[in-house]
Amino acid sequence: MHKEIGGYLELERFSGPMMHEEALALSSGRACLSYLIEQRDIRKLLLPDFLCDAVTQACETHGVTLRRYEIGPDLRPINARPEEDEWLYLVNYYGQLTQKELQEWADVTPRLIVDNAQAFFCPPVKGADTLYTCRKFLGVADGGFLYTDAPRRRLKADESHARMGFVLGRFERPAGEFFAEATANNDTLPTEARAMSALTKNLLHGIDYYTVRDRRSENFRQLHEAFRDRNLLPVRRIAGAYAYPLMLAEGEEIRKELIARKIYVPQLWPNVLREQPEESTACRLTREILPLPCDQRYGPEEMDFVIEAVFDCLG
Repeated sequence: MHKEIGGYLELERFSGPMMHEEALALSSGRACLSYLIEQRDIRKLLLPDFLCDAVTQACETHGVTLRRYEIGPDLRPINARPEEDEWLYLVNYYGQLTQKELQEWADVTPRLIVDNAQAFFCPPVKGADTLYTCRKFLGVADGGFLYTDAPRRRLKADESHARMGFVLGRFERPAGEFFAEATANNDTLPTEARAMSALTKNLLHGIDYYTVRDRRSENFRQLHEAFRDRNLLPVRRIAGAYAYPLMLAEGEEIRKELIARKIYVPQLWPNVLREQPEESTACRLTREILPLPCDQRYGPEEMDFVIEAVFDCLG
């Protein structure tokens, strides 16, 4: 059947350069993991105890045997020693692992997956499968990138038009009106490996990535200068940060107060509180880290507002 001609106009087609253009473009971060499990025939995986349950769900769907290692108070692995037939899953929390550290892991770990879901602007790791997710950094509902030398195969393309309501809605109206829809979107993302949708790929071709990266970097710097002496995490400045991880003993209480002031600070990840011992470092990280927004929508004025609100909550 020939292409339709005429009728109403659709979204404009964008042709700018896309970040991670050379990577495999898939429908989500979990789709990237599913692709690796299938193409690498992964049967066993060593995961951190501080982790989103979407990762474990993808593994369980494929019947992968899971084992855990601890994450320390500096967001670094403790005793992450994979067995001979086991893959290691290494998470670059808030982009705080240096490229040198990641490369050192890759040099001594032949079966390594690097999760850069919180480090979109960090380069892939040579010799390791490296995955990224788009919606934590950009105004899209899905999308992921995967760097791998695993055998390629053709995939069914995902479709995103039905998921875009909360993204488009927040452009014109308050976030609270679409919060439930945004949360529900997490459950609509397919676990199976699919190619990135045409809609998401088109939107990604229309983004000024340098501006996004630089604004996030500057906002992170401003927050770090304000909180470096109070932060219980040893944080380093990075380019294009996901969020500023402020760890405070009073984190749980302050999170509630900030949300009441319409400063939306998520808890990453509440499933950890159900899965790990209450006294574990993973649970403490979940309770006490405040991922303060520092994305490209905001500038110095909004960062000052966040800083003042946090110090006000601290009394």
